[in-house]
Amino acid sequence: MAFSSGTRSLIGEAASWLTAAAIVVGGLAYFNELRGLAGQALGLRMPVEQAALAEAHAPATKAGKVGGTVEIRAGASGHYHAEAEVNGRGIEVMVDTGATTVALTYEDAERAGFRLRPSDFTRSMSTANGVTRVAPVTIERVSVGNITVRNVAASVLEKGRLHTSLLGMSFLGRLERVDMRSGVLVLED
Repeated sequence: MAFSSGTRSLIGEAASWLTAAAIVVGGLAYFNELRGLAGQALGLRMPVEQAALAEAHAPATKAGKVGGTVEIRAGASGHYHAEAEVNGRGIEVMVDTGATTVALTYEDAERAGFRLRPSDFTRSMSTANGVTRVAPVTIERVSVGNITVRNVAASVLEKGRLHTSLLGMSFLGRLERVDMRSGVLVLED
């Protein structure tokens, strides 16, 4: 059966539209998976919306307290970055098991409500960039995704001495589990 050139052209155009529609439907159906793959390829961290979704589905523990699990993918540099809430303020942190305490940049500490004077910097701390003075503080609440730890010991570094706040062992050590596998850091409360 032979088709006219106009009919062949119409069938070709209809096939093109059906293919485009199938790609759009497939993209919508697998949007989260594709976004996760793209984020992993680009070294991006878990979006806040996924952390909130994980919080809504967190299992209750025996004590009636809500426990949770947060997964953080390694960035392109191999480091683990996350969005934390420090006293209710959003702050980007790098997870650092080598840091004894949570270490805040001066600017992040101000954002979290700490008003420091030069006389508050009473201790010295060894960092990768040498020794610096720090102000010891206690953070009322640190949250990452659906995990919250209260009364967390922290250090605020002098202005310009730290570029990214560090989520150290004063937070991590109070969790039930901290596990690293295949480029994913798992925190469990």
